[in-house]
Amino acid sequence: MKTLVLIIGLLSTGLVARGDDHLRTPDKDRYGFFIAGNRSWTRIPFQLHSNLIIVPVRINESDTLQFILDTGVSNTIITDPAAFRQQPLRLTRKIKLAGAGEGGALTASVAIDNSISMGNLKASHHNLVILDEDILKLSEYVGTPVHGIFGYEIFANFVVNVDFQRREIMLMDPKKYHYKKRKGDRYPITIQDTKAYTDALSVFDGEKSLPLRVVLDTGAGHALLLDRSRSTASMPLPVKIIRAQLGRGLNGVINGSMGRIQKIRFGRYELDNILASFPDSMSFGMKLVDMPERQGNVGCELLRRFNVTFNYPDRYIVMKPIKRLMREQFEHDMSGMELRAKGDQFRTYYVDKVVDGSPAALAGLREGDELLFINNNSANELSISDIYKVLQKGEGKEVSLLVRRSGQIIVASFALKRII
Repeated sequence: MKTLVLIIGLLSTGLVARGDDHLRTPDKDRYGFFIAGNRSWTRIPFQLHSNLIIVPVRINESDTLQFILDTGVSNTIITDPAAFRQQPLRLTRKIKLAGAGEGGALTASVAIDNSISMGNLKASHHNLVILDEDILKLSEYVGTPVHGIFGYEIFANFVVNVDFQRREIMLMDPKKYHYKKRKGDRYPITIQDTKAYTDALSVFDGEKSLPLRVVLDTGAGHALLLDRSRSTASMPLPVKIIRAQLGRGLNGVINGSMGRIQKIRFGRYELDNILASFPDSMSFGMKLVDMPERQGNVGCELLRRFNVTFNYPDRYIVMKPIKRLMREQFEHDMSGMELRAKGDQFRTYYVDKVVDGSPAALAGLREGDELLFINNNSANELSISDIYKVLQKGEGKEVSLLVRRSGQIIVASFALKRII
């Protein structure tokens, strides 16, 4: 699975306490997120693209938009300002956003007094942060329209169960939620600067074991990211690593290395041969110097193997393993080819990068080739996640591609090869 990293700069949330008065306040006069009709819970379907949770959202009177649900992003950020060109917003001040990535800070505007609707989940008098331009291009990497990112305010106000099998989120009133052992194992978390930290993870490399403090990050598509600018520097890099573009942060591309960790323990569960990302300090550690101490983060490639309940108000998570997914291997692309999605619905795919000496390069594929068919399946009928699954299906598997280059149709075939 091609993964995506989203490390978002910290912003002031301006959350309003929920006191008992909300029971008597009309919905239009309420502040913060709430479940309409004084319900104690609601369910919201989601899509999983590139290991990211995509939920349907309406802002004011907009058409349905698609947002990434990120456990730690403190504000509602509109990454695609074009979605609001036909909708007047009350813009106030300009701000700068800082985060991971090798670029500079982004500029954005604050829009006040908006309404948000996600099924029965509502928010009134809500402030938005709107990027001046869609510099992240998230839709092209995720392969489906992405208009924004939000999350912390939801996790802070509700108990949030993420059911990756049913593709469904359940939001519950914290005062009425009661933990039951059959729902999974409970582990404490701490909340600092809108991020959820856990000490329940340890990594193993040969005979050496290292306990870690990590961020639980649904805004990251990878399994595990280890920041060697922190105390994990005492653990050597895996013997075999590859250089890679690990994803995108708020300030641009995150470069680094990838390798395999022999084993990790998450709570009482062990997972073998896990893929780990090691970002360059220029992309990551040096950009996050003011953040609380942590050695990395856990993303959805690992989290999706569990049914996860986040209880920020009471400071714990509940993890219940999904047996068939716990047996699933952690794999990386075996073609040496990266894609970008274009077009109205982001179902037209172009080769964005080809690694020298990789199966794709040896088969003659080039940057800019338009992918038409893969193994006799029309590319525009597949999601980008579906295509990446084919490209990591197993070493030695034959893949046949039909591409368009400068008006010519070209056939390319190669056998997948595990490069890490």
